[in-house]
Amino acid sequence: MRLGAVLLASTLALSACSAGSLGSSDDAGGKTQITFLTNNDPANVKVAEAVIAAFETKNSDVDVKLDTRPQGGEGDNLVKTRLSTGDMADVFEYNSGSLLQAIAPQTNLTPVTGESWVGDLDETFKKVVSGGSEVYGSPWQSISGGGILYNKPLYAKLGLQVPKTWAEFMDNNAKIKAAGTAPVAQTYSETWTSQILVLADFHNVSAADPTFAEKYTNNQAKYATTPAALAGFQHLEELKKAGYWNDDYASAKYNEGLAAVANGTSAHYPMITFAVTAIETAAPGKTNDVGFFALPGTDASKNGVTLWEPSGIYIPKSTEGDKLAAAKKFQAFLASPDGCAAQASATQLGGPFAVKTCKLPDDVATAVKDLSVYVDAGAASPALEFLSPIKGPALEQITVEVGSGIRPAADGAKLYDEDVKKQAQQLGLQGW
Repeated sequence: MRLGAVLLASTLALSACSAGSLGSSDDAGGKTQITFLTNNDPANVKVAEAVIAAFETKNSDVDVKLDTRPQGGEGDNLVKTRLSTGDMADVFEYNSGSLLQAIAPQTNLTPVTGESWVGDLDETFKKVVSGGSEVYGSPWQSISGGGILYNKPLYAKLGLQVPKTWAEFMDNNAKIKAAGTAPVAQTYSETWTSQILVLADFHNVSAADPTFAEKYTNNQAKYATTPAALAGFQHLEELKKAGYWNDDYASAKYNEGLAAVANGTSAHYPMITFAVTAIETAAPGKTNDVGFFALPGTDASKNGVTLWEPSGIYIPKSTEGDKLAAAKKFQAFLASPDGCAAQASATQLGGPFAVKTCKLPDDVATAVKDLSVYVDAGAASPALEFLSPIKGPALEQITVEVGSGIRPAADGAKLYDEDVKKQAQQLGLQGW
């Protein structure tokens, strides 16, 4: 499951998607009716409703029926089953990256490579909704970036500059600790948050070895034996040994980490920018006191951010005729300024759009503006999970142990390589 999914509500109603509803025909008013399938997170449904309303306003000949599916593994299985039986909705939202490849896009999806709007897609996003030489999807919601949330007023007070190397970051932490503030917040009560220093470091791994993801998938590269990949675990160990965590790191929760960096009781919080949408709840009025910078590596000239790309909007090959034409209109709308504006009207954005013609609202959070600078400059790489299907389920437990000083970084990386091996074998990948 994608890392961002842990933030979604865990007690969501599982909406039924009847075969009859997915095969709806034109309605009595002469409109072409299509069904749009997306996940049932309430915030996501709110965005879907806003998009449908805006689309129908501009396309009065099309009626879009919203259908929802469960999240996580159950939702994945539903999508795969409906595709295999030819009973998929006319247009649907699903993962990009490696998980897209798991539904065999060349076999199951309608390519859109020749559509005019494809040229407006962010190049990184275009890669993660492609299969072979074909493009299949338009973006659903915005890009997120993994790195460091930081307290801007504290940085200004101490005269600190945004670091571009790990050494500069550690120098800042030393000055922050000397000033009496916890340099880095950790929130191990919610173990998923412990992974960020490893996962968000992937831009630096990719910069050091652009072929790492391919070799990793083929069992030709390991975290424990690749210095750039091992560095993420070493960062956890180094920060712990230096005493740079908050005192309550073992019991603190995610929202407390956000409040700490927003209020300045901690200077930094390693996190993904989708968290920006929760800062106002954690620390009312402090959202714009929080900035963002990419996780620094060893080479300032290669400084850049690890991106979590949006999911995609796809059309199955089972959609034909008038419904195909209507579905293509809906898909194109999501890749237009009007589609982006409709999404922004329903949710606070956690990152920039994956469409070059879409502009962020003026009132977007400061951290999102910071992230956009990296994206606009092309200083970005997709997270490993968009390039490889392998992500061991025990990573968050291992990173808690390393970050708590229970297990050395080198041992943690070796243990994670073993965790990955089990998953790769379960997936039936060659070379494992």
